[in-house]
Amino acid sequence: MKVLALEASTDFASVAFWEDGRLVFEEAFASKRSLSADLFPLLWQLLEPVGAADSIVVGLGPGSYAGVRITIAAALGLQAVWGCELVGIPSVAALPVGSGCFRVIGDARRGSWYYTRVEAGVCVEGPLLADSGEALRAYLDEAQGEVYATEALPPEWGASVLLPSASLLAKLAAAGTGIVQTGDLEPLYLRDVHITRPAAARG
Repeated sequence: MKVLALEASTDFASVAFWEDGRLVFEEAFASKRSLSADLFPLLWQLLEPVGAADSIVVGLGPGSYAGVRITIAAALGLQAVWGCELVGIPSVAALPVGSGCFRVIGDARRGSWYYTRVEAGVCVEGPLLADSGEALRAYLDEAQGEVYATEALPPEWGASVLLPSASLLAKLAAAGTGIVQTGDLEPLYLRDVHITRPAAARG
């Protein structure tokens, strides 16, 4: 089985290809401002020698909405050409921490936080939105396991910074582990989508 993995939920993106139980390649690069410009030429270069994938997995976040949307768009384009399977896994399930249980927290902006508990590549709790620091602390007090974040947080949280890995996403997808979406993928939303309507025109 050939699996292409795309991960861009942080300021560093990665692309990996997994075939028959082994990692064929993984490339990581800074993606803060130029993801679209960097990702597509890299995909062309890396995929030319290995050909089509049987499955594409995308890291769904939480994290950079724009980064996740761009990788989903790339995956949909390749799926249209290859006719392959398309799946999504939370990015936080693919941190390079080995086996066991761990927690991932992050700044969800506007005074809120997110919390996830991961066991063996599966998000068994969350991602959940905590609307205050006190709410996040309550989540952390309820379970055990090391605490990680995908960006630097205030020291009070004791979270070590680790970045999601496309190669781990590919490995999880090849094993059918941790998949939360198939087909038409969407970033993991921590809040309900809010649409602001324009004020009615005055006569």
